[in-house]
Amino acid sequence: MKKLWFKRKTYGWGWTPVTWQGWLTIIIFVSLVVMNFRRIDSVSYSASDTLANFIPQTALLIVFLFLICYRKGESPKWQWGEKKEDNKL
Repeated sequence: MKKLWFKRKTYGWGWTPVTWQGWLTIIIFVSLVVMNFRRIDSVSYSASDTLANFIPQTALLIVFLFLICYRKGESPKWQWGEKKEDNKL
């Protein structure tokens, strides 16, 4: 069985990092988004120009993060809390 970097969230849909590899992935993702924004903002002429370039590139980074989470994590599904075992105290 493979070691999971991301576990399914307890509430809602998605993942949360549980190993150092998962946390490193999130740190790299956030760093890339911040560096990308600063790079785009430094050469843009207006706020709308910045957003027009930032949004598609950030969407691409989100797709890559989603693919990594999907490959290295549990299969996602909607859930609302932990399952309670019947007749256990």
